[in-house]
Amino acid sequence: MSSRKMRLAAAVLVAGALTVTTACSSGHSNGSGTPGASKEPVKTTAITIGSADDSKGPAIAEPNAKKGGTVNMIDRDDFSHLDPGQIYINTNAEVSLLFTRQLTGYKTMADGSQKLVGDLATDTGSTTDGGKTWKFTLKDGVKWQDGSALTSADVKYSIERTYAKFIKSGPTYIQSWISGDKYRDAYQGPYEGQHLDAVQTPDAKTVVITFADVHPDANFTLAMAGYGVVPQAHDTKEEYDKKPYSSGPYQITEHVTDRSLDLERNPNWDASTDPIRNAYPDKWHMTFGVQAQQSTERFMADNGDDKTAFSFHNTVYPAYIDQVKNDEKLKPRTLEGLTPYVDYYYINNTRIKDQKIREAMVRAFPHQQTRQLQGGSSYGDYATSYMSPSVMGWESYDAYGINKKPEGDPEAAKKILTDANALNTTITYAFNNTPLQQKVTEAIRDAMTKAGFNFVPKPIDPKTYYDVIGLLNNEYDLYWGGWGADWPTGYTALQPVWDGRAMADGASNYGHVNDPEINDAIDAAAKIADPIAAGKAFAAIDKKLQDKAYAIPDVYQRSLSLYGSGLGGVKYDSLAGLQSPLNIYVK
Repeated sequence: MSSRKMRLAAAVLVAGALTVTTACSSGHSNGSGTPGASKEPVKTTAITIGSADDSKGPAIAEPNAKKGGTVNMIDRDDFSHLDPGQIYINTNAEVSLLFTRQLTGYKTMADGSQKLVGDLATDTGSTTDGGKTWKFTLKDGVKWQDGSALTSADVKYSIERTYAKFIKSGPTYIQSWISGDKYRDAYQGPYEGQHLDAVQTPDAKTVVITFADVHPDANFTLAMAGYGVVPQAHDTKEEYDKKPYSSGPYQITEHVTDRSLDLERNPNWDASTDPIRNAYPDKWHMTFGVQAQQSTERFMADNGDDKTAFSFHNTVYPAYIDQVKNDEKLKPRTLEGLTPYVDYYYINNTRIKDQKIREAMVRAFPHQQTRQLQGGSSYGDYATSYMSPSVMGWESYDAYGINKKPEGDPEAAKKILTDANALNTTITYAFNNTPLQQKVTEAIRDAMTKAGFNFVPKPIDPKTYYDVIGLLNNEYDLYWGGWGADWPTGYTALQPVWDGRAMADGASNYGHVNDPEINDAIDAAAKIADPIAAGKAFAAIDKKLQDKAYAIPDVYQRSLSLYGSGLGGVKYDSLAGLQSPLNIYVK
């Protein structure tokens, strides 16, 4: 399964989590929140490349924090994977920060901005050939939970094991960049004594990775939890997924599948080597099987052990959104923020080839009405771009006046159709057949009909929704979908979704866009070594996509969540769209 497919799976699951889907697997919310615009304007997440000094530990201290106590976590589901090589979903990645480290990672600064820094490495790596060859030096004093040194051999081994057949769910960027798309045919992993020449370890502290082509943002890639380090001496292959060995501040003491996960301090973790993680609690007790309605009610009641509880996955249950947002007592322990995910209504460009017709569809779309049905401003901020504001280089650009007229402009759309001699163009719309999406579909039908389209809705079973719209030869002109970048640069925000060479049944180019100008621009931008310049190049691609009306951007997804009054330092991780555990302490 390709990384693009898995990223889509991650995006879908996260969307469902953040909007508390109960009857729809598409990621659409079943809420009925407050209408109106978001109170705060969309702001891009500030992400810069940190220096060697930024990469030194300890992490920036949380004001008034103290050590000790047990933090409780209540959640709907157990973590589907804990083996780094298998991790591609944000909840799995977020908990793994407590016990697994990567070469690089993200450090939250005192002002809330974020920097890419060296985690196990002394800095974010160096390249002298534009990103084809990357060199990393490990810090002194990094150890495994048994006190043994973490070495370059562990890093090499960890990359090699991602080729193994039992590793099926994690990212595949590094593997394919080294060995091509059919990387498993080229190499089957380290278990038979074979090793990768592309990953060299000239000494215990140095790792050199050579790709087939240049990849200037490989240091961002290596910050993914999927490239966390695994010790060869303690690799239990398939069983490693249940209880990974720790290089972080905590180690797993017990994991009862689908019931609980318990962590205690790793005595061999050295805070002076770690610029990312604070480790205030003594223990973490995580309980699964708690639905969103239950967790919301428990957080609101704030009794007993729930006072020291938070949740990775469970957000505020839709029926309680208004109550939570209007309760002054709950505001101090409410978190709301943008997720990394953008919702689109994909236009099938194989069927709708006339740009004027696509422009009319964008103009007519009733964002305000559909958002109100799905949770109002808590569902998301109006999107005008194809990249999320959390992506480096994002620029505000509204080619079709979505922010000016979020209710849609059927009159302007009708004029476009009239001038193009395209009135009564049939639009076949695929939608998840759920009660909420039936209402959303009616809102879209009303707007499109007023604009002069012949609108034909077609319900799809939610269980097979993505299988159906994922076919290149599907029979639909318009359908919903979501996407989130694998790391916060334009490459993974745009390439998997809008690169025409990525078109295939089940792949993520749902709009069937194959524009040579866009393809060439993606290739050129991907080779730009300077991250700021690369960000600007991808922002320019985003604008080209908007100008050509290849899809209808809908919302930048939002998250609204609660936690217990006995916790401090609970912060929102905008890169994962979740509550972060890194600064949490018991008051």
